[in-house]
Amino acid sequence: MKIELIENKERKKVISRIILEALPEWFGIPESTETYIADSENQYLFVANQINNEPIGFICLKETSKDTVEIAVMGVMKDFHNKGVGKILFENSKKLAIERGYSFIQVKTVEMGKYEEYDKTNHFYISLGFKELEIFPTLWDKQNPCQIYIMSIQ
Repeated sequence: MKIELIENKERKKVISRIILEALPEWFGIPESTETYIADSENQYLFVANQINNEPIGFICLKETSKDTVEIAVMGVMKDFHNKGVGKILFENSKKLAIERGYSFIQVKTVEMGKYEEYDKTNHFYISLGFKELEIFPTLWDKQNPCQIYIMSIQ
């Protein structure tokens, strides 16, 4: 597996589309998926590639303040879940955030206990060291209360 920071805007969109369209359990709302793909071109994007350069996962960071970046979107192909791909992508992103002078990384997901798929996501972020910051019950909608996790990196 090879991790690479992508600079080319079109390549960012291609990579994010390949991964997100393969994960309908998490990215099943077409309008939201298209927004993630479009937004990826202006974010820091790391990709995990197989030896044959086939993308198996990616992560995007966006600046939310001078001190904070957010994991805007992250996806790993199902066949590669629980194999360390997400953790490696995150570690590369965290290193970049530190190098660029950020103090915090945050991530938004659905509140624990609402959906099994998102509970796995929550457990993943907690395993990386993220801490619960706040729940916004209606930021997205009542069926998807927004859980914000945060991590200090300085």
